[in-house]
Amino acid sequence: MALINDPRKLFAYKLGTVLSGEKKILTMLKKLEKRAQREELRQQFRHHREETEGQIRNIEQAFEALGEKATGRQNPTITGLAEQADVLYDKTDDEILDTVLLGGAAETEHVEIALYEDLITQARAMGEQQVVALLEQNLEQEQHTLEEVKRASERLAQRASGRPASVIAETAAPSGFESPGQ
Repeated sequence: MALINDPRKLFAYKLGTVLSGEKKILTMLKKLEKRAQREELRQQFRHHREETEGQIRNIEQAFEALGEKATGRQNPTITGLAEQADVLYDKTDDEILDTVLLGGAAETEHVEIALYEDLITQARAMGEQQVVALLEQNLEQEQHTLEEVKRASERLAQRASGRPASVIAETAAPSGFESPGQ
């Protein structure tokens, strides 16, 4: 493969990795929906699957706006998350499977958010406002989904522990880093 030496070509390449990633995630969401033990979680995965279908359309429209063919590229990060999830799901008892499903969903959402943030920065720098708008829609959905996943995880942890959700949230790990000796 020739070296990419143009920012627009690099952007199109990275957009292609996100397109492939979203398609892989669509497949993952179908599996998660089937494996989820609780109906509310199945509904959440179904809803996000529908959003992901719209996100794929947004990415395809972004390619159109750039005058590029929508070409998927290998996304090793998402592929790795999917492979890791399959192995872990197969090793997990049904009793705690929903916790594992939510953990995997949170990991995936974090990766997607990082990818969209990077693409939006690049599209802005290229002056591609239509592309920015399309990708911002996807980013907002991913951020919202991550919050939903976190809330579902807290509810599940509360049920498992018998402790109120407010206590679980208060005892969660701090969000910042402390210097040694503080």
